[in-house]
Amino acid sequence: MECCRRATPGTPLLFLAFLLLSSRTARSEEDRDGLWDAWGPWSECSRTCGGGASYSLRRCLSSKTCEGRNIRYRTCSNVDCPPEAGDFRAQQCSAHNDVKHHGQFYEWLPVSNDPDNPCSLKCQAKGTALVVELAPKVLDGTRCYTESLDMCISGLCQIVGCDHQLGSTIKEDNCGVCNGDGSTCRLVRGQYKSQLSATKLDDTVVAIPYGSRHIRLVLKGPDHLYLETKTLQGAKGENSLSSTGIFLVDNSSVDFQKFPDKEILRMAGPLTADFIVKIRNSGPADSTVQFIFYQPIIHRWRETDFFPCSATCGGGYQLTSAECYDLRSNRVVADQYCHYYPENIKPKPKLQECNLDPCPASDGYKQIMPYDLYHPLPRWEATPWTACSSSCGGGIQSRAVSCVEEDIQGHVTSVEEWKCMYTPKMPIVQPCNIFDCPKWLAQEWSPCTVTCGQGLRYRVVLCIDHRGMHTGGCSPKTKPHIKEECIIPTPCYKPKEKLPVEAKLPWYKQAQELEEGAAVSEEPS
Repeated sequence: MECCRRATPGTPLLFLAFLLLSSRTARSEEDRDGLWDAWGPWSECSRTCGGGASYSLRRCLSSKTCEGRNIRYRTCSNVDCPPEAGDFRAQQCSAHNDVKHHGQFYEWLPVSNDPDNPCSLKCQAKGTALVVELAPKVLDGTRCYTESLDMCISGLCQIVGCDHQLGSTIKEDNCGVCNGDGSTCRLVRGQYKSQLSATKLDDTVVAIPYGSRHIRLVLKGPDHLYLETKTLQGAKGENSLSSTGIFLVDNSSVDFQKFPDKEILRMAGPLTADFIVKIRNSGPADSTVQFIFYQPIIHRWRETDFFPCSATCGGGYQLTSAECYDLRSNRVVADQYCHYYPENIKPKPKLQECNLDPCPASDGYKQIMPYDLYHPLPRWEATPWTACSSSCGGGIQSRAVSCVEEDIQGHVTSVEEWKCMYTPKMPIVQPCNIFDCPKWLAQEWSPCTVTCGQGLRYRVVLCIDHRGMHTGGCSPKTKPHIKEECIIPTPCYKPKEKLPVEAKLPWYKQAQELEEGAAVSEEPS
């Protein structure tokens, strides 16, 4: 007590004692009454990419049993592996390829998504039904399930959120945004029914754009699916999907299952290219394809700043506008890209007065009235449409659209386009004459002109327009021939002439007359 009394005037000593006591209290709370030593350094990551685990150890300083754990974990190397790196579980299975199992070598493939024990290393011998547990625990950082970030650590499946933190419950939305609200993509679902024939052996089912996720297609019927791809750099590819398996198509994983009566195609995404799913005719019966996927909204409206004031003094107006912005390339694109998404609502222009100070030449301040009260706002005006670029088969026609302003006296003059941006600009191009061009229609062949040996047969060939009417305009170069040789297998007993005699039957006369009468205008109308 005496020493304490002497120390009272020494404020620094009391302060140091307080700090020492405080640190011990904090240490005892963290380390369970001081029985644990401090945590050691973090170990190296169990993986170099794809998400691994690192651990830190501490030791018990008491002879008694310490409460709590002597090891803790954290995630690390949370960067995507290159596509050629392959699956981490598959690497662990293939490491046993050079080890005999019951006296025989096998090529081992991973067995994933085991609901009973997702963190054991189960592998299947390629080409057989043999499934073996080659190790009781997979390496730390191995995914518990193929479509989850949860990872195996020390043989136990640990929850991992999309923020790559252990124990986190934060999830990605369907668009792939961590803790997102689903507003950056749209659900696309539909059904396709095949309309294939002997002349149309394949058709497009659906185009799935770059960045799409959670793709699933189910084909029911005798036909087959195949893929065409186009990367952002313009490189094209094709995959016939001939057998069941998991394939890498333009760096996107494709899970394809082939059954006798159906085919299932899954792609988790995000797709690294534009995928066009096609169907190839393979049987007389029709097929149906149901599809569903989430398509990213890569074009969004963005409001502009106010344009310059319409007057430097005396009161004017200025407007904002909206521009379509490509989130992928970070640049402004044509408005039509934003109109493609019904979720995109174009913001309305804002109008405000500006430069209200009187002009120097004015004889005083005058009250500024809203612009549209004393003469109308600028407006779009268009010229008549031009003639169609094609008379059939689909063409285009255009017109000029300009922004004009009308003064108090009714005089109309052209002004800058930004003044009209408060209303949508009228289209300057539109399709026209989209009906099919005339085409040749060949009728059935006549019987052969002879009853034995070699003869001729004829048919009527007409030029038909899109309404089914006989017309001109078909190309003579593509006209099918109206006669051809035919052979009757019945032998002839009379001497045959070298050249067949052409019988002048009524249907031949009809064919001749139609051919001669086809000297109509060759230009489509």
